[in-house]
Amino acid sequence: MNVFVIGGAGYIGSHVVKALLKDGCSVTVYDNLSSGLEQNLFKNAKFVKGDILDYEKLLEASKGYDAIIHLAAFKAAGESMIKPEKYSVNNITGTLNILNAASVNEIKRIVFSSSAATYGEPSYLPIDEDHPKNPENYYGFTKLEIERFLAWYDQLKGIRFAALRYFNAAGYDPEGEITGLEQNPANLLPVIMEVAAGMRSELGIFGDDYDTVDGTGVRDYVHVTDLADAHVKALHYIDDKDESLTVNLGSENGLSVKQIVDAARDITGQTITANIMPRRPGDPAKLVASSKKANELLKWKANFSDVETLVKSSWNAYLANKK
Repeated sequence: MNVFVIGGAGYIGSHVVKALLKDGCSVTVYDNLSSGLEQNLFKNAKFVKGDILDYEKLLEASKGYDAIIHLAAFKAAGESMIKPEKYSVNNITGTLNILNAASVNEIKRIVFSSSAATYGEPSYLPIDEDHPKNPENYYGFTKLEIERFLAWYDQLKGIRFAALRYFNAAGYDPEGEITGLEQNPANLLPVIMEVAAGMRSELGIFGDDYDTVDGTGVRDYVHVTDLADAHVKALHYIDDKDESLTVNLGSENGLSVKQIVDAARDITGQTITANIMPRRPGDPAKLVASSKKANELLKWKANFSDVETLVKSSWNAYLANKK
């Protein structure tokens, strides 16, 4: 299959490209390198530098492909509450450009990196795909709106999609082939790694008074290699079945911020200074997935998402960049 991967030089995107190449696909990466890195590109994948907001370039570059994988949305939940304009333009307008280009170029398969942020504060756990969707941050709202656009383009244009609702992506390629670090990360584990590596002085823990096991927020961390595997499986599913699909991708296990920090201290041998900060607006206390649907339909499960692999593979990537 000939696959056009938008955002394929990024953290998750590079792992997806690796999985696609391993599956025998022909891959072209389309990325503006605003957060993606040339270091993350593979020699046996083509590369086009371009932006999803440049519709004419996107339209021309995406001609002749069997499928698109869309990983080009901004994703910092906290920032989205402060700069909604930025998220509106890139996430929503950019995605409409992708869908319109797919329609013109008659590309009938799209895999979209959605998010558990579409659910908001859980009314029950674990969260399944039928859970109410009430995003608590603007980022989650944009992801949910994109899913609705996808459903309409499916109905009107026959573009089949897989919307993959990630829980918390973490970890790095266990084989050590991908080591390009996220720039200005906002997610917990890379921030912890930056403190451990001496790249920042301390970690802020946003709230320790949640109704959780130790007062800190609990999240479902899923290894990026597991996510990459799900993209390949989802692509084959919509190709084989000619039907769209929306599934959660999580480990089905919850880990608190403090539990991740403690594991990182043990594995890295570093002190990792952490200070308690006020809660961030839009942060639910606990998010844990049910991935039953992905297990059943895609034959997918999280094989690398234990806390030791998450932390150790991340630390190895940071150590590789210190050499």
